[in-house]
Amino acid sequence: MATITAQMVKELRDMTGAGMMDSKQALQASDGDMEKAIVWLREKGKATAEKKSGRIAAEGIVDSYLHGEGRVGVLIEVNIETDFAARNENFKQLVRDLAMQVAAMKPLYVNESEVPEDVLETERQIARNQALAEGKPEQVVDRIVEGRLKKYYEEFVLLNQPFIKDESKTCNEVVKEMIASIGENISVRRFTRYEMGEGLAKREEDFAAEVAAQLGNK
Repeated sequence: MATITAQMVKELRDMTGAGMMDSKQALQASDGDMEKAIVWLREKGKATAEKKSGRIAAEGIVDSYLHGEGRVGVLIEVNIETDFAARNENFKQLVRDLAMQVAAMKPLYVNESEVPEDVLETERQIARNQALAEGKPEQVVDRIVEGRLKKYYEEFVLLNQPFIKDESKTCNEVVKEMIASIGENISVRRFTRYEMGEGLAKREEDFAAEVAAQLGNK
């Protein structure tokens, strides 16, 4: 059994944000192997996060993010259980990272349950028609449809998207890791994304025609 030193515990805490006792326990369970200890903490954190996901989170932060000299702006509300935890710097950074995620990846919904059923039905129908048109056997069409819905969620649902700072994780996994680290439930409640000129019909000018018209009027 490897000797677990205070320095090793501190190093693991700094790397993961886990508590002192959890860090010590992870190192003991991993015989001092730092990489295995990180994996142990991540697995423990997922289980802990699931237990806490039903607790009420009514405090939190409404944060803003501007990108590209103000061409894209995001407002996001992320809730946590206590006002004290809302002041945690790691939690604040999570909120800022999620705001950047919204700015960069343009999700339309926070989670799968927000996607309207008519939108899902349209995606199902498109996938089914395409598969049948390609001559796919009926028995595999349903799998193709489910695959298309999964891709839709990954593209347009914030918590299903790959996290922009580490695409090996989804945003939901990042949130769960923070739940395990802080010890309180965290809930992404809502966001709004603004993009300069979005939805406006932009004027297209034919300068050659404009010059010709001006010359013809002289």
